Formats: sequence, C-alpha cells, structure tokens
Amino acid sequence: MPVVFERLVVWRDRTPRPGPENMAVDEWLLETAADAPLLRVYDWEGDWASFGYFLRFGEVRRQVDLPVLRLVRRLTGGGIVDHRGDRTYTLVVPRHEEIANLRGAESYRRIHGAVAEALAEMGIMASLVKSDSGENSELCFENPVQWDVAGTRGRKLAGAGQRRTRKGLLHQGSVAAAKLDGLTGHLGKALARVVEPWQGELNPEAVEELAGTRYGSPEWLRRR
Repeated sequence: MPVVFERLVVWRDRTPRPGPENMAVDEWLLETAADAPLLRVYDWEGDWASFGYFLRFGEVRRQVDLPVLRLVRRLTGGGIVDHRGDRTYTLVVPRHEEIANLRGAESYRRIHGAVAEALAEMGIMASLVKSDSGENSELCFENPVQWDVAGTRGRKLAGAGQRRTRKGLLHQGSVAAAKLDGLTGHLGKALARVVEPWQGELNPEAVEELAGTRYGSPEWLRRR
C-alpha cells in the first residue's frame, strides 16, 4: 500500500496522563500544527474510557463500568473505548496535506491501511473491514464499521474517530492488540517515507487550561 505521507514527525509520549490532559495535548498539537504531520503514541494515568463527541452522556454511563472507569469526552467522533488494554495514538495532519482534505471515509481507509500493515509487520494478522457490522452498540470494539481493522474471525483490532478544523485533521485511534512499544516504529514506517523524532515542546500552561476548562469540566462531559 502506498505511504500516506512523505514526511512524518513521531512522538512516543512516555508520560502517562489522565484523560482530560491527554485530550488537551491532542487539541493543542492540532492548534499548533506545524508543516509536517505528527504521530503521537501515548499512555493513560489511571483507568479511563473515552467516548466520541456526538454520543449522549446518559447512554455512555449505561454501557461503561462505573465507577471503575473514569470518563472523558473526545473532540473526535466514534464510540466508547476502554483504554486499560489498548495502545492509543493520535495523528495531527496540517490542512495543506492531501489527506486532511479528503472525505472522512477515504482518509480513514488510508490511515487504517497503514495500521493494518504495521500490525502485519509485528506478526498480527490484520485486514480492513469492508462493510459495517450492523451491530447496535456504542462500545467501539463491539461494533466494527467500514475501514476499521480486524483480525482473525473478524474481531476488531483498531478503530478511530476524526475531526476536521481550520487547522487540519485530528485522527484519534486505538489498537486493542498492540500494548507494545514496537507499534510506534512500525506505524511510523507504514505511514511515511521519512520519519523523524519530534523535537518540539509542549506549552504546559495551555495544556493545563484546556484540560481544566474543557475536557475536565462537567459541562463538556455531559454536553449531550
């Protein structure tokens, strides 16, 4: 499969962060998007589940094991993801990149094609789902949709949500079968011809403000 990007900046964020802070970092990266796409692979501090922007909070509460899991609403769409056993990644794609201007289904297909290729390189059988499963569940990994990544017997391995803004494309993904550091390198190589480490620095004050006033606020969590 052709690479998605010519050049990609990769950040293996090894600082476990609570849900609101992880979501704030992703939004800050999008708002400060530079000239090259950025892949961030990261961890969670504590037991968290995230859910898509468009889901109703009441429905999410009925399907999540509370109070064992804490909840955070994403900026992107998609279902409910339990992050206790996944490897989570984010792609921030500046607006000038071709894929940021494609229809959602096509950008989803191209990125997940690279995810499937990376998993295959790691010895995990993976392929793209060609059509929606028809399952009626908000739980992401119980409801494969077109261009998700599946393994043996059609079991869903990877899903994602996307959001487009004036700055570009935010793609937040989860890989259920890859609690492995090796995913970062394999996925970077599957996505781009040239892979470089991220040399930037976070703005802790901006991230803290976003985490507190948006992602950590009851108003954001229960907004629907």
